[in-house]
Amino acid sequence: MSRHLPALLLLLSLGSLQAEASSTYRCNSRLVSLDATTAEVRSKCGEPTSSSMVGYKEIIDEYGYRQEVSVEEWVYGPNHGMLHFLRFEGSRLRKIDSQRGN
Repeated sequence: MSRHLPALLLLLSLGSLQAEASSTYRCNSRLVSLDATTAEVRSKCGEPTSSSMVGYKEIIDEYGYRQEVSVEEWVYGPNHGMLHFLRFEGSRLRKIDSQRGN
């Protein structure tokens, strides 16, 4: 038996608790993708189960200008035992994570 086996088992068990990242989210029969606006997501998916203002993030646009944008996280679900976390930066969908609920 390898002496590294306990560490490997620990890493594998921790990995199963992490969220899965995706580039799309299916709500009802509609699909939203990264870069969608908050208005588009709300019109396709309805109101989230919960939402929170996470803070602000400084970004540099394609012209080199710095600006500060708001960061929000919306939660949908549970749907079939899954929670879906949508992160918006400056009213644009930037990250989609899914995680099995408790």
